[in-house]
Amino acid sequence: MHNLVLYGDPALRRKARRVERFDADLKTLAADMIGVMRNARGVGLAGNQVGVLERILTVDPSAGEHEVDAFAIVNPVITHRSGAWTDEEGCLSFPGLRVEITRAMEVRIEGQDLGGNPVAYEATGLLSRALQHELDHLDGILLVDRLPILKRIAMWFQLPKLKARYRRLAKREPAST
Repeated sequence: MHNLVLYGDPALRRKARRVERFDADLKTLAADMIGVMRNARGVGLAGNQVGVLERILTVDPSAGEHEVDAFAIVNPVITHRSGAWTDEEGCLSFPGLRVEITRAMEVRIEGQDLGGNPVAYEATGLLSRALQHELDHLDGILLVDRLPILKRIAMWFQLPKLKARYRRLAKREPAST
């Protein structure tokens, strides 16, 4: 199983590449990501967050309450956005950090399933927010990058402390197999 990477890991700042191979390895990666996401009690997870620079994300709109609800989207693209919604948002790669972020209320996302077949989802509310958040990760964008400028400047002074704390935390966690 892959491990969750925390702020400070260079993979979080890199843009993921398009998935070209739809094989057993991709299905294993998606299953691992869903396991990591659920273990961390998350709603979404991007490939970058497990150190894999491929355009794949997983979401669990029920946040683990119903196992059948989790799914993966490969090579996702937002094709429509509407409305605006400001709410508190967290990130599995920033444990304990919660910040207010404005995102679209509704999105349409298109991509592929694990077999390479076209898929499209229309999402509102929390699922919309999670999809936008994970797509940001695939482009190397972190939630702190979405803060208004004055809040981003204030956060800039906290980031070195967060990075050091997360580095210590990562060293204490046993590696997954």
